Amino acid sequence: MLDLTDTEMRDLVSDCHAVESCLGHNLTWKGIYGQPRKLVADATKRLCNAIESNNLERTTKFVLMNTTGNRNRDLDERISFAQKCVIGLLRVLLPPHVDNEMAADYLRTQIGQNNTAIEWVAVRPDGLINEEKVSNYEIFPSPTRSAIFNAGKVSRISVAHFMASLINDKNLWNTWKGKMPVIYSSSKEN
Repeated sequence: MLDLTDTEMRDLVSDCHAVESCLGHNLTWKGIYGQPRKLVADATKRLCNAIESNNLERTTKFVLMNTTGNRNRDLDERISFAQKCVIGLLRVLLPPHVDNEMAADYLRTQIGQNNTAIEWVAVRPDGLINEEKVSNYEIFPSPTRSAIFNAGKVSRISVAHFMASLINDKNLWNTWKGKMPVIYSSSKEN
């Protein structure tokens, strides 16, 4: 994706009403420590620049898959001292963590809340698991548990369901636009 020219990127999103980015780093040595180190952040910036440069008469929805390990700095999300220390180590030792932080921060600070071209949501799932079908899940404005010491779980298919629902459900979009909701598998028995 980062190899596309600016023109190719603009053409790619020219007719899109929504863009969803689930980019991430492979969990291999090369995927974590190799190039591109800023895959998610650079792709987010380039996609947003392409959307803006198309000068559409409407806004485009942008949904970014992020992580609960990334705090929403627009809210007072408190974490323990121990978790702060581990996150600090992750920033130094695992470049993908910083990449995720930079991508969400770009949406928060550069695109912001009043952009005429782009509205956004950064979805923060906890520990991703594989399941065959969508299971019940819950959405929160902030983590309800420690992403490091008490991580929750949610299936990839449930995250995809929520992200698609954001695009297709106007009320759901209006609830979460410009925010960083957290998604967990439901703790309720049905």
